[in-house]
Amino acid sequence: MIIFVNIGVDLKSVNLIPVLILTGLTGCYSPPEISPMAAPEGDYVLDPAHASVIWSVKHAGLSNYTARFDEISGALTFDPENPENSRVDIIIDPNSVSTGDPDFDAEIASKSGYFDGDTYPQIRFVSTDIVKTGENTGKITGDLTFRGTTLPVTLDTVFNGAGKSFGHPGKTLGFSATAQIKRSDFGMTNLINFGIGDEVSLVIETEFNEK
Repeated sequence: MIIFVNIGVDLKSVNLIPVLILTGLTGCYSPPEISPMAAPEGDYVLDPAHASVIWSVKHAGLSNYTARFDEISGALTFDPENPENSRVDIIIDPNSVSTGDPDFDAEIASKSGYFDGDTYPQIRFVSTDIVKTGENTGKITGDLTFRGTTLPVTLDTVFNGAGKSFGHPGKTLGFSATAQIKRSDFGMTNLINFGIGDEVSLVIETEFNEK
């Protein structure tokens, strides 16, 4: 945001003010440190304002139908020296599904053939194993509980770094992850025979703030 301030100078000088303000803001930013060792050990809480779970399925082979969940919470216990000992617990409200069509959102959130959110009000992922695959990459395997069924799922994960998030006094850790699941494994088979894909692709972005 650019702010114009009247400081009693010639109007020609006022044109410099936005530049000075933007320069000052740029100077406040420091890139995150990519090494996990830069992150303090301890407990972190998910920042829902900077987190997203996006899912997509094939639509009659013509496109990837894409939607997201708007309400996500979670916690992370992070061990920088031994990331394999870290633990993450994520909870998603299925009733917060967002497709861009509020009427369709209400239908798939509540109906038994879809998310059945009244019967199963949580989608939960709890990590059980972490394998480091690179300096800042790894595979996080955990128990995914969805529609009353719990199955192992593996997230291909990138540690984006440890840095400062505006408005938060401590460190913030950023992660990106992807995964694929079959919705039929969790009892959601509606419309598969009509060309709506069984395989669901997940794209996850998260920031965790130090407690």
